[in-house]
Amino acid sequence: VQLVESGGGLVQSGGSLKLSCLASGFPFSTSPLSWFRQAPGKEFEWVSTIHHDASTTDSESAKGRFTISRDNDKNMIYLQMNSLKPVDTAVYYCTRAADIRTRGQGTQVTVAS
Repeated sequence: VQLVESGGGLVQSGGSLKLSCLASGFPFSTSPLSWFRQAPGKEFEWVSTIHHDASTTDSESAKGRFTISRDNDKNMIYLQMNSLKPVDTAVYYCTRAADIRTRGQGTQVTVAS
């Protein structure tokens, strides 16, 4: 399993970012994939999951602001994040299913107030 996240950066409060994750090493189209995040000094927090049929499950923190999507032709998943807040500042990781052990190196998202 290899997952490579990208797309993070510094954004002002209320702004948007779109994260990407390139997957390899497992049957992508039949696998659920998730986004997690870890803020400084805190535990990993589940954000959103997209299932093999493209249905999604979102955490309360993601509902209404974040949208997870997938492109099976490209072995990619995405996280469109809108209306960002300083509390969204974290390193964001994608995982196979909800197994945090499969995460990549992560991508830093910093939301300035």
